[in-house]
Amino acid sequence: MKPLLPHELAQFARKFKFAGGRVRRMRVIPRRESATVEVVLRVLPSITDLGADDRRPVRLKLRIEGAEEYRFQKRPITAAGRVSDVKFGTFNGLIFINFDAWGLQPGEVPGVHDFRASDAFVAGRRVMWEELPAKGTTA
Repeated sequence: MKPLLPHELAQFARKFKFAGGRVRRMRVIPRRESATVEVVLRVLPSITDLGADDRRPVRLKLRIEGAEEYRFQKRPITAAGRVSDVKFGTFNGLIFINFDAWGLQPGEVPGVHDFRASDAFVAGRRVMWEELPAKGTTA
């Protein structure tokens, strides 16, 4: 797995089209000090070639180590596992990942309270990521 450093968050957010993706699996691994949270998403890669129309979905695994805060809550009116958007932020040495969009005005910068108000977020000290091979193929 590759580390996702705080200065790489904006570039990583542009690498994939998270809106409309699906949460395929979520697992919390409890530890003594903090937890590790693993999330597998099904997302589309961003367009890199304007002539290429054939973008196949990829499975993206995020491992958040040293997770100090997290919430995954299903509300009755929301679609299960649907990702409306993914936002990244850093506050006080923690990397926050929000798996549902919030209603911010254009140009408005999200604060830590915006992440904590989310129904699906994780905040941890270290983030690792990898693209998993498509089901039925070997890597």
